[in-house]
Amino acid sequence: MVVSPETGLRGAERAAVERTAAAPSLERICRWAAMNSGTGNLAGLSTVAGQLADAFSALPGEVRLVPPAPAERVREDGTVAALDHGHHLHLSVRPDATRRLLLTGHMDTVYPVDHPFQAITERGDGTINGPGTADMKGGLAVMLAALEAIEAAGCAIGYDVVINSDEETGSFSSSALIEDAARGKLAALTYEPALPDGTLAGARGGTGNFSIVVRGRAAHAGRNPEDGRNAITAAAALAVMLEQAKGPRLAVNPARIDGGGPNNVVPDLAVLRVNFRPKDAAEIARARGAIDAAVAEIAATRDVRITVHGGFNRPPKPIDPGAARLFDTVRAAGADLGLAIAWRDTGGVCDGNNIAAAGTPVIDTMGVRGGAIHSSDEFLIVDSLAERAALSAITILRLAENGL
Repeated sequence: MVVSPETGLRGAERAAVERTAAAPSLERICRWAAMNSGTGNLAGLSTVAGQLADAFSALPGEVRLVPPAPAERVREDGTVAALDHGHHLHLSVRPDATRRLLLTGHMDTVYPVDHPFQAITERGDGTINGPGTADMKGGLAVMLAALEAIEAAGCAIGYDVVINSDEETGSFSSSALIEDAARGKLAALTYEPALPDGTLAGARGGTGNFSIVVRGRAAHAGRNPEDGRNAITAAAALAVMLEQAKGPRLAVNPARIDGGGPNNVVPDLAVLRVNFRPKDAAEIARARGAIDAAVAEIAATRDVRITVHGGFNRPPKPIDPGAARLFDTVRAAGADLGLAIAWRDTGGVCDGNNIAAAGTPVIDTMGVRGGAIHSSDEFLIVDSLAERAALSAITILRLAENGL
């Protein structure tokens, strides 16, 4: 990225841009992405957490690896078990500063340790292909380069950095840490990847994941099926009823039914997994009402017992006035770097949802430009490393000077 001398950048800002361009961001990404850190790979997450702690210790402040909060999952047999997660990184710099920011990212990926997609490939088109290169080890490298640049500039703003190990599965063991760090901050920047053309995510819907355990009664499928209570058909009926609650502002996806057994046995257990995507708080309330009504009807008509586990773990994220002002700051910084910054609403969710719910304005796609995330075609646009680090550095410098 070449910044024209006619731009509105000042001396300290120009120096920050030069420093971000010189940062070893690509080298860092290749090192971090070479280690598998799927959410369930605790050994890999431990290694990556150590690498990140070493890298971020170059910044002033205390780096801590925070144990995960307790989390649970519903197993295929309907029982509830503890769910293990990796540690989360927390860095606090100048906690007594008048103006403070939160910067967040995640070290986990969607690729388990036995996934075939493990290698990093440099392509001839200016991109690299590899697990987590865009989502979001590239974003972590951008964040670090920007913070190194503002520290070199003598910026006095305070900030917390939280890098969690479970974002890809809902941040159940880190959401309290993130929300606590968000409270009272001037603004927050989260380093999910931008779209390939640089467009940022605007408003986001929310999400809720539910595991609904249906317990019926076993019986011989030929001799006395009338004595049984089929949990599979009850779960299927429940799935159909819940899907009927969908609408323009609420997506409902019955995703899976676990359970059943031999063909000659009426199944007495099923676990229905359902995802809801509400656009606003009113749709959350409507979805909860639909769940309650469907469970009551199916339990009564099918003579089964039903237990509901789960909830809405990411609230919808609207663009409120604070978020709009933060976007204006980022857009102006981009314009002075020769970048046209736009945003659009998205159906995806991330930790930005929870940060916004804590009352802190947030832009949650400050990471690299890239695409095909969550697939073996995931790629990062190499030129975006310096570009996006410069965008963050200028944004932070201006928030330090002018606030929102």
